[in-house]
Amino acid sequence: MKTHKALLSTIAIILISGILVFGISGDNKAKSLREGTPLYFPTTVDFAGEPTPLQISDVRERLDRELLVNANLDATTVLIIRRANRYFPIIEPILAQNGVPDDFKYLAVIESGLMNVTSPSGAKGFWQFMPDTAKEKGMEVNDLVDERYHLEKSTDAACKYLLAAKAKFGSWTMAAASYNGGMAGLSKRVEEQKVTNYYDLGLTDETARYVFRIIALKEIMKNPALYGFSIYPNELYQPIPTKNVEVDSTINDLTAFAQSQGINYKILKIHNPWLRDKKLVNQSKKKYEIKIPLAGY
Repeated sequence: MKTHKALLSTIAIILISGILVFGISGDNKAKSLREGTPLYFPTTVDFAGEPTPLQISDVRERLDRELLVNANLDATTVLIIRRANRYFPIIEPILAQNGVPDDFKYLAVIESGLMNVTSPSGAKGFWQFMPDTAKEKGMEVNDLVDERYHLEKSTDAACKYLLAAKAKFGSWTMAAASYNGGMAGLSKRVEEQKVTNYYDLGLTDETARYVFRIIALKEIMKNPALYGFSIYPNELYQPIPTKNVEVDSTINDLTAFAQSQGINYKILKIHNPWLRDKKLVNQSKKKYEIKIPLAGY
């Protein structure tokens, strides 16, 4: 009986410790979760310089929901913040070069968590392009090469879409919403409801939450400490310096090619996930740039 009690006590201590370390980040977050409010609610927010009308109760409550949800997705949000340190420096200059506001990097965050994921519908990459849309935007998509996994090219393609959406709808907020709901779908809602502002539209649940999720991640990632996240600089994933090797011919064996560059096949695929096979057939002599990490990385 004593042994049994001792075992139960040990289990209880482990469970309590686990909750404190992994489930909730400190007393403030635990208190916030119990009370059903985020740790911090900003007085003003905007998306791409366009103010969010927090004076409207519906708008305020929808943002409150997304802040609360994402502030309590501890491991997921921490990993996103760590990845952002590596990938935002790649995304940011491409947005700037295209004249797309910097806030759109957070759209990539909610689309993929800054990973090359595949959705149930077949959308792929950081920006979650479907095959036909990717091809329309100039990306190569086939069994050997899928540039939806190419961060620079897919970011550039996302910019093309967003610029067209901004021209169509007149606001960056609506452009962001259309990335989820589609230009045709959003246009239909505008026509039906006779309003042109995202915050005035009645939309499907996913699209209605979409921009608020972007804003919530933006607020949390810019001010992690306010939402209970203690992220130290040495915990962030660092950018990995690479060089580009240009090829314009067929590579019959990517393993041998990787070894000739001083790396292995696994490292080659990590840095070039758009290479989808063990070879690269290139009869058209197209120029590809293959990333090779510098020595020591």
